[in-house]
Amino acid sequence: MSRQPLRSAGRPTLDAVARLAGVGRGTASRVLNGSAQVSPQAKAAVEAAIIELGYVPNRAARSLVTQRTDSVALVVSESQERVFGEPFFAGVLRGINAALIETPLQLWLAMAATPEQRRRVEAHLTGQHVDGVLLLSLHDDDPLPGILRARGMPFVLGGRPARPAPEDAFVDVDNVAGARQAVEHLVGLGARRVATVAGPQDMQVGRDRLAGYRAAWDEGRPELIAYGDFTEAGGHAAMRALLEREPRVDAVFAASDLMAAGALRALRAAGRRIPADVALAGFEDADVARQTDPPLTTVHQNVDEMGRRMAALLIDLINRRADVDPHVLLDTHLVRRSST
Repeated sequence: MSRQPLRSAGRPTLDAVARLAGVGRGTASRVLNGSAQVSPQAKAAVEAAIIELGYVPNRAARSLVTQRTDSVALVVSESQERVFGEPFFAGVLRGINAALIETPLQLWLAMAATPEQRRRVEAHLTGQHVDGVLLLSLHDDDPLPGILRARGMPFVLGGRPARPAPEDAFVDVDNVAGARQAVEHLVGLGARRVATVAGPQDMQVGRDRLAGYRAAWDEGRPELIAYGDFTEAGGHAAMRALLEREPRVDAVFAASDLMAAGALRALRAAGRRIPADVALAGFEDADVARQTDPPLTTVHQNVDEMGRRMAALLIDLINRRADVDPHVLLDTHLVRRSST
């Protein structure tokens, strides 16, 4: 005779799960909380019982006991159009999700580009709603890190802040070294008038990539700099401004691949051939770098890994691990393609 499911008329309870699995209630609870102090056999039995009974944990009741919400927030200080339209954000989000998928933590995503959005986000970032926060694409005047510090909320910054508190945790790529490598490559090709389409200077990533350009172009030669906003349109406008200032420019480092794609359009419109007349390099190694004609030489940054490391670091902070290095800097490398 086959065993009949032990479903009750009401909502299945943790006690029912434990009885069906043949374990104590405490063991069933440890399985639900992701504890490692459970044997593989007991874990398998409890998980099978959960499926058979259709048990769903009462998260509100559980949070009263554990003082955890099992939720974390990803707050992006950019518009919805940029978050869902640019490859950088998609890559970081993929990495975060990959790190959280094996945990009980649920991810809450919010954009904080307008004052009203920011007010709603600030009201939600409390211990009653989330256990920790991931912050991405911060600008210098963003008050969120200070607010979270004052609330004692664990948080991790995606990107090195300009003036971090000693305890602030962050994950970033080595933007200075990557930009320097790209510009040194352009100089090594024989370029004598190397320009840069720099990123916003109210963001540390924009300042760091400009610093990398300057570090490789420091022999008393005149700087050729125009500023964009990491978008294709911004790169197009900045390149046009550079050509008006110095028509003889023979190489360009753009601080993002999207800006490099915009710069390429402006150069083509001005009758300049890539790379015969102007060598062009970007930063990120996004899909667009392989889709331009010619494909872009660019600095590779692993944005999926950045997201994974951000999430892993936040989990460590939530669990109050004392041996965690709160400052993570990921390596970059140059990918050479046909634009140089």
